[in-house]
Amino acid sequence: MSTAPRLTALDALHRSLGATMTDFAGWDMPLRYASERDEHHAVRTRAGLFDLSHMGEITVTGAGAAAFLNFALVGNIGTVAVGRARYTMICAEDGGILDDLIVYRLGESEYMVVANAGNAQTVLDALTARAGGFAVEVRDDRAAYALLAVQGPESSAILASVTDADLDGLKYYAGLPGTVAGVPALIARTGYTGEDGFELFVAPEHAEQLWKALTEAGAGRGLVPCGLSCRDTLRLEAGMPLYGHELTTALTPFDAGLGRVVKFEKEGDFVGRKALEAAAERAETAPPRKLVGLVAEGRRVPRAGFPVTVGGEVVGEVTSGAPSPTLGKPIAMAYVDAAHATPGTEGVAVDIRGSHEPYEVVALPFYKRQK
Repeated sequence: MSTAPRLTALDALHRSLGATMTDFAGWDMPLRYASERDEHHAVRTRAGLFDLSHMGEITVTGAGAAAFLNFALVGNIGTVAVGRARYTMICAEDGGILDDLIVYRLGESEYMVVANAGNAQTVLDALTARAGGFAVEVRDDRAAYALLAVQGPESSAILASVTDADLDGLKYYAGLPGTVAGVPALIARTGYTGEDGFELFVAPEHAEQLWKALTEAGAGRGLVPCGLSCRDTLRLEAGMPLYGHELTTALTPFDAGLGRVVKFEKEGDFVGRKALEAAAERAETAPPRKLVGLVAEGRRVPRAGFPVTVGGEVVGEVTSGAPSPTLGKPIAMAYVDAAHATPGTEGVAVDIRGSHEPYEVVALPFYKRQK
């Protein structure tokens, strides 16, 4: 028996705007409102407004919160200052990635862990199981928040027009409580598009009021509603990994080229330490496949799972691929053998349904904003 998809607090509003909806990780979410290419360009040149209420918020409180998160996650969460955030991961005992996360330190002994929608229950279960012996409470707060994001070069000016919060003083990967258009919010400066932007955590009953206020505030600055489709091409251009594609339980952070998030120097043991130490050593002595960027010479678009070849031999696999609205060419991220991972490597192709299409190996990201 199939389960009906969950609806965000903005579901009726999305439908009133003519959004094309799709099932994503058990949620009914807007895929696009009109043209995904236009939405993509709006974020790159002006601003886009996203509903991200499908993300999973988990609150960790108590005197032992910092020590607990240091044990449960691979990062050094104890060094995160109040008001700041950190990108990290939660791994299984064998080092496999269960999810990549952002952890906000809201107070001296209060943290909010934000998980990907499809992994939120897995992360909640893992944190709950790992909490034994620590003076902490792990609380499922997914129903307590709606999450809106404003992304793009005009996002700061748009948000500044509806809040008196100190946005200029809000650093990247930081958050502060404030009021936006009369709505209490946690204002975070993170993002998944490669652009400057903000994420606004609010009570679900305030989501529609805030969406309409931001839409009105951004009308003169080119703000448009944006769906998950352009969010994917934006993050792909920015070289940002997506769980289920670049990150899986079959890969450790070192396999994914993200070993920097693992902090062996922190005090005490943590889940997966031994396996990750071995993975780090393997990565030094016998580098695994490396995550690279691929840019098409032709027009055919690669998709996840397509083989990467050299001389007809398989040397890797595409993890994400799409037409790049910014570059005007198809692009992909792929794991390839280290011998073929150097930018400019010749003879690399993607097997697209039997046709070996030539691709250029490039360093990630494909796109980096001018600061």
